[in-house]
Amino acid sequence: MLKREMEDGEVRLADPQFRADVLAGLERRPRAIPARWFYDRRGSELFEAITDCCEYYPTRTETAILRACGPEIAALAGEGRAVVEFGSGSSTKTPLLLGCVAPSAYVPIDISGDFLRESARALAEQHPGLTVIPVEADFMRPIALPGRIADSPKLGFFPGSTIGNLTPAMAVDLLRAMRASLGASDNGGAMLVIGMDRIKDAGVLMRAYDDAAGVTAAFNLNLLARVNRELDGTIPIDAFRHRAVWNDDRARIEMHLEAVRDVAFSVDGRAFKMSARETIHTENSHKYGPRDARILLRGGGWTPVGEWTDPDGLFAVYLAEAQAERVAP
Repeated sequence: MLKREMEDGEVRLADPQFRADVLAGLERRPRAIPARWFYDRRGSELFEAITDCCEYYPTRTETAILRACGPEIAALAGEGRAVVEFGSGSSTKTPLLLGCVAPSAYVPIDISGDFLRESARALAEQHPGLTVIPVEADFMRPIALPGRIADSPKLGFFPGSTIGNLTPAMAVDLLRAMRASLGASDNGGAMLVIGMDRIKDAGVLMRAYDDAAGVTAAFNLNLLARVNRELDGTIPIDAFRHRAVWNDDRARIEMHLEAVRDVAFSVDGRAFKMSARETIHTENSHKYGPRDARILLRGGGWTPVGEWTDPDGLFAVYLAEAQAERVAP
């Protein structure tokens, strides 16, 4: 198995699923690598930088919505729930929710372990009386949450419109996995706060995913640097460029890494060739209208009970509760 040197100099085994996904993705046509592998330490840092770009409206818009609707969420969800955040990243929006719902505990879940632990420590320092239990895991699958919160009512938190990175079928699967992870309890069924980006002018969307400073481009290209570092890759990064495309038929922004010339390279000892203008599809960001969002939530086992948006209708935040299992209409 490959060994890889981390950013901190420590040598660890390469993630076997990362290796499998990259090799399979480079072999298929069209080529594609799952977006979840963006988030090594450098990728997580670059994504946080993207959220500060003036063109990237989702973060500041969702933050404003959460600040405004927090008391309503607290009134509907009730106090004392364990807040479980899926894909927590730096947890920058988390204090807005925690300050309203008076949680019994906070459980951040993220695939980037080092980044997760650092942000969890910082948040614990901000909330000294709060129990913080970081969980390093892939939230795409049901997760066994720590036993100490097993019997607590839970409030899932999934901000940032990360749900849009998935195809609709995968998004439904994720919502079902979240429902399974949060489960039910004797003290009240699970609830979920989730952000979803809305369909809007294509120009606004394109600028948000191809900023003038090139931060999103660096974020996309960092995936190739990670492949080189962790999987003994020889990809010439200067042979690729970031490309963002609005796919109107599927209501999504697509991100690609496009070869600017014919290129040959190897990954884990396996040889690959790509022609000029051929791409590696790295991310989707689906946009949902209000009805679409509610249908998606119901398909994943959640009933919407609250919906909030900004004055321009750019973004929406939903509160939903877990549906009881049904075998008939």
